[in-house]
Amino acid sequence: MDFKDVIRQLGERVAKMKEQTLTEEATKTALIMPFLQALGYDVFNPSEVVPEFDADIPGLKRGEKVDYAVLKDGTPRILIECKHWKQKLEIHEGQLLRYFHVTKAKFSIITNGVVFRFFTDLFEPNKMDEKPFLEFDITTIGDAQIEELKKFHKSYFDEATITSAANELIYTNGIKQLLTNELKAPSDDFVKYFAQKTYPGRLTQNVLSWFSDLVKRSSQQVLSDMINERLASAMKQTSQEEKSAEEASAKEVEAEKSPLETTEEEMEGYYIVKAICRQVVDASRIAHRDAQTYFAILLDDNNRKPICRLYLNRGKKHIETFEIKGGSKKEINTIDDIYKYSAEILQTIGGYQAD
Repeated sequence: MDFKDVIRQLGERVAKMKEQTLTEEATKTALIMPFLQALGYDVFNPSEVVPEFDADIPGLKRGEKVDYAVLKDGTPRILIECKHWKQKLEIHEGQLLRYFHVTKAKFSIITNGVVFRFFTDLFEPNKMDEKPFLEFDITTIGDAQIEELKKFHKSYFDEATITSAANELIYTNGIKQLLTNELKAPSDDFVKYFAQKTYPGRLTQNVLSWFSDLVKRSSQQVLSDMINERLASAMKQTSQEEKSAEEASAKEVEAEKSPLETTEEEMEGYYIVKAICRQVVDASRIAHRDAQTYFAILLDDNNRKPICRLYLNRGKKHIETFEIKGGSKKEINTIDDIYKYSAEILQTIGGYQAD
């Protein structure tokens, strides 16, 4: 299952279960632990996730514990402080700041299982920033936020990459908030900027008051026009895609009329993939189906569980894999090159077993 689908599914789960989640401990179990699992971490493996992680303040307070610490190479890299899903998070951020300061963690998260706020130390080393660089409601999370969250997945976690993205996000978020505020209620400076650019006379208070309404209405019209343009473009693209799908379907129907001949090379590729998969599943679960343009290898003979596809009969040879980061074609020179993609194949199998 694609990471985006995993997070969407989790959001639906949270929306349904939160009303039945009556305590902070229940919030952790029902809402937050599944979130960590969606990021690829084994919540029952103390070498990856440590509950009640010690965060004592030297010389001041002992017995301080953060709800979870995600470890990498034995060192805490992400701290997670949890609250009941009905609680406002802002009033508890000082507590998380203290934990951050006394550990080696680079990132911290405060969450109630519904809202997630991500922090780091962009402005002063080892001191948590006052504002989060990423914030979302898991029940309404957008595609762009899912792409940022994906950077925290165990398979892709890289501190330098996340820090670079955080440095950009914290400013783009600030700019977006300023623009939103100005469009809703234009400030005097915002109004004066447009008045100076367009009004030829003296800017009296009456003129500025008049311009305040003009700027607000103009901004709303610009946004409306942009939305309508995007909708029109999306509808046009959808129409083109539907036409292309119809043409492709017609070609497939025509192709199905032609007899298929499975080659020895395709079967050899099947046996290689089967051998790779035997490390994690019974060999009897690995099946194959031939198609006009590719040779499919499936788990449980299920079209919804493709392991890979081989393209061997037309020009250059390719293998297409379907791991969590999305399927992609890779060129291969010989059948033996399939072994190079054992990790991707096993990751795909693992994803189906997790479902």
